[in-house]
Amino acid sequence: MREFSLLGFAEHLAAITGEMVHAEHEALEHAAIVVEREAKAAVGAYQEESGPFVAWAELADSTKADRAAKGYAEDEPELRTGEMRDSIEHRVTMEVLGESYADIGSDSQILEWQELGTEKMPPRSILGGAAARKEKEVVGILASGVISALIGEEVVGRMLPIT
Repeated sequence: MREFSLLGFAEHLAAITGEMVHAEHEALEHAAIVVEREAKAAVGAYQEESGPFVAWAELADSTKADRAAKGYAEDEPELRTGEMRDSIEHRVTMEVLGESYADIGSDSQILEWQELGTEKMPPRSILGGAAARKEKEVVGILASGVISALIGEEVVGRMLPIT
């Protein structure tokens, strides 16, 4: 293990700046994939309450009958062709001034209606619920990535388990 003077520590921090940018991007990418997969898995199965997002209400009998008449499974909420589910994607953006963020979402108008609800349909949060269910895992991924870049992955992996 290295010993640092104040000047040596400042030099170390300057040297790891590039590593931090890369580690942040990799951690955000990993975290975004976790939430995206969770959101896609939610489509077609009733979801329990998660964070501020209410449990999904059972489909109305009229909706079940309509689904069956159109050749879809009667009781797979939010799943028909799979097009909406497959439209869920993630993107990690790194800005010039060091700001970074991950977007998990879709361009599907139908997904927006499902997420927020409509006048005739209660909300069934797919994206928000997925993020709430995976919050602890995402925090762990981000913390581990940043700490690994600061003090070394071998130290984090052997001595400082992130939970």
